Amino acid sequence: MVKIGVLALQGAVSEHLNHIEKSGAEAINVKNPEQLDDLDGLILPGGESTTMRKLMLKYGFLEPIRTFAKKGKALFGTCAGMIILAKDIEGDLEEEESLGLMDVKVRRNSFGRQVDSFEADLDITGLDAPFPAIFIRAPHILSVSDHVDIVSTWEDRIVAVRQGNILATSFHPELTDDYRMIGLFIDMARKAHVPADS
Repeated sequence: MVKIGVLALQGAVSEHLNHIEKSGAEAINVKNPEQLDDLDGLILPGGESTTMRKLMLKYGFLEPIRTFAKKGKALFGTCAGMIILAKDIEGDLEEEESLGLMDVKVRRNSFGRQVDSFEADLDITGLDAPFPAIFIRAPHILSVSDHVDIVSTWEDRIVAVRQGNILATSFHPELTDDYRMIGLFIDMARKAHVPADS
């Protein structure tokens, strides 16, 4: 069975675990870097990106996750997770490192504050019908390099991208009852899956 972990330092962890289990994969609560060795995919959940970066640095996750990605294993960042994956964050003055794994530039909170949260039906590459995306203090992608695929846009803003084995969305698929986004990610992880005895 494909094993999908959710980084459990901060953010919307239980909702992701629920989506993974209901989509037929094994869900793992990830609290230390050693757990990455047993995973086929890892989700970086929404939350507060600055806090998450500090905790990832404190608990030694940055380099192990970079190694995880270099091995071709699947990564999925939602909302704050997308910010942490980006190589360029607009106006970022923080000294804390990010993962810097996606060749994109991100703007934080580009859709407004918590009270400005909304839902929108998005056309998403790989899905046969619109997806009910939930945006909460969401970032969006300002620009991408040539080898990044734009998976979805909303009102001319890039809100979902894929770069090889890495997927990222501005929105929170785990807060819906639609399991197709996690299904797409599990398929990515399955293709990268290498049996332990191979």
